[in-house]
Amino acid sequence: MSDTILHECGIALIRLRKPLSYYIEKYGPTYAMTKMYILMEKQHNRGQDGAGIANIKIDQKPGFRFFSRYRSIKAQPVAHLFKKIAKKYKKAQKDGKEKFRDEHWLKENVAFSGELWLGHLRYGTHGLNSIENVHPFLRQNNWRSRNLVMAGNFNMTNVEELFNVLVDLGQHPKDKVDTVTVMEKIGHFLDEEVQSLFEKYKDHYSNKEVSDIIENELNLQNVLRRACKDFDGGYAMAGLTGSGSAFVVRDPSGIRPAYYYADEEVVVVASEKQAIKTAFNVNYEQIEEVKPGCALVINKNGEYSSQTIIPALEKTSCSFERIYFSRGTDPEIYQERKQLGKLLVPQILKAINFDLKNTIFSYIPNTAETAFLGMMAGIEEYLITKQKEIIIEGKPSVDSLEDILSFRPRIEKIVLKDVKLRTFITDDEHRDEMVAHVYDTTYEVVNKGKDTLVVIDDSIVRGTTLEKSILKMLDRLGPKKIVVVSSAPQIRFPDCYGIDMSKMGDFVAFRAVIKLLKEQGKDYLLGEVYEQCQQSKLEETPNNYVKRLYKEFTPEEISAKITDIVRPEGMKAELEVVYQTIENLHKAIPNHSGDWYFTGNYPTPGGMKVANKSYLNYMDGKLVRAY
Repeated sequence: MSDTILHECGIALIRLRKPLSYYIEKYGPTYAMTKMYILMEKQHNRGQDGAGIANIKIDQKPGFRFFSRYRSIKAQPVAHLFKKIAKKYKKAQKDGKEKFRDEHWLKENVAFSGELWLGHLRYGTHGLNSIENVHPFLRQNNWRSRNLVMAGNFNMTNVEELFNVLVDLGQHPKDKVDTVTVMEKIGHFLDEEVQSLFEKYKDHYSNKEVSDIIENELNLQNVLRRACKDFDGGYAMAGLTGSGSAFVVRDPSGIRPAYYYADEEVVVVASEKQAIKTAFNVNYEQIEEVKPGCALVINKNGEYSSQTIIPALEKTSCSFERIYFSRGTDPEIYQERKQLGKLLVPQILKAINFDLKNTIFSYIPNTAETAFLGMMAGIEEYLITKQKEIIIEGKPSVDSLEDILSFRPRIEKIVLKDVKLRTFITDDEHRDEMVAHVYDTTYEVVNKGKDTLVVIDDSIVRGTTLEKSILKMLDRLGPKKIVVVSSAPQIRFPDCYGIDMSKMGDFVAFRAVIKLLKEQGKDYLLGEVYEQCQQSKLEETPNNYVKRLYKEFTPEEISAKITDIVRPEGMKAELEVVYQTIENLHKAIPNHSGDWYFTGNYPTPGGMKVANKSYLNYMDGKLVRAY
């Protein structure tokens, strides 16, 4: 993606289901640590601003620590975390010698040697990148069963309402961010569940005995049903109790991803299937999806089950996961991205006037490469069809037949991502100059004034990198025309479920619509929609009134205006921007229909509210998030 956007976080969970001695004997003392490292490292694409890890030792003796947590905001946070943990293991191995392979000695003397692990990778979408913002978060108590550790990939659209619920419950939350609010709400009902069990057994057993009974009978699904009923957002949240129970709960629309694998030795959860496959060498068919509205609940004894927490809604899993965010090594995602490129071929052929001979195909590195492969497969299929027609109908000579059969589309690596420059320059003029050098190009492969360049990107959000860097660079090569192709449709609306796309004015598609409205004398609609968005604050289930502005124009009209906006001053080549259609998006990715950033069709009422509020912020000149 040429326009950098921060996005969804990642989670990882491991529960060892057998006694620790089993793994020590079969795999060695560092088995779980090694698996957790791989599980997190294979998801490092999901968060490079920070990482955290927590570990619970089940049935640890009183007087010994049963919980460990590290968090990091270093440049390579996952590596930094596990380097610290590995140091503890190495020291223990040196000091303990033969005791190092003893389960009881290990748990009493070495941190991060427990049976239950929770990891998190963070992208700081809005919060400050400080250690306090890094998951897992901890809610402490001297009763093990009341301790709660939480990490998640989520955004709530109704944080204000959830905060007020906590206040009404008698709490005094220390912050209004969704992570704290969610944890405190789940923690509240965890406390009530524990207290209910205590009241049930206190007259029949000693307090110590009651504590053990609570840990074994704790009903996490009941806790989650009560806590999650008024959440509005996209979420995959994982939690551990100090007594060794665990859960992963997913939103009822299945917006955020969560997968799990279980066998007699482990239960494993991750945000991406390929991480589980790589870490545990299992087949993709063995990895299951945590169902929307359900929680994977693991009790203290290691038994697991899928429990319905909230009635499932229509599944609208995030399509951006498939287009860009998730790693493309997942076989389904790989094929979907290729199909996105292939389905663009008719539009591309029209844009180049079917002149394959004088066209060079390339891509914006690095995530658009797979869509590029699909695009070229589609071009090859078209070429084969045309070659057959010419041969059958034209009956060419031997020499011309050889020319026809040997013709291949021209492919070059035109754009190279040279280096990520972290600019220390603050003034706009020189910052643009720095941005312009993030990419480099291959020279002397374009026939000047004759060739058309087709470059595919996975998506175009703001268009600033195109304008400030890529198009200027490509224009210097002297092509007759440049066609920029987006494998995703036009991004028209903010996301409020985990992606850093919350300001309406940032989107080049929205800016194009504003220009079209003003040019055609329809800018009165801006005020009318503003009034509708204001009135929507009183609606319990509001509509997305901003959609009205887009309905005034065809996608092609908006694309043409986007072309004008991103065209740099002084550019000599002809320019055209081509976007994926909504119809072809769903053809390529049939099982992940979440498309609210393209269509404005949000799966929750909170999404509609965010779209309207984002528009109000734009009109009022407020450069703030809408949720």
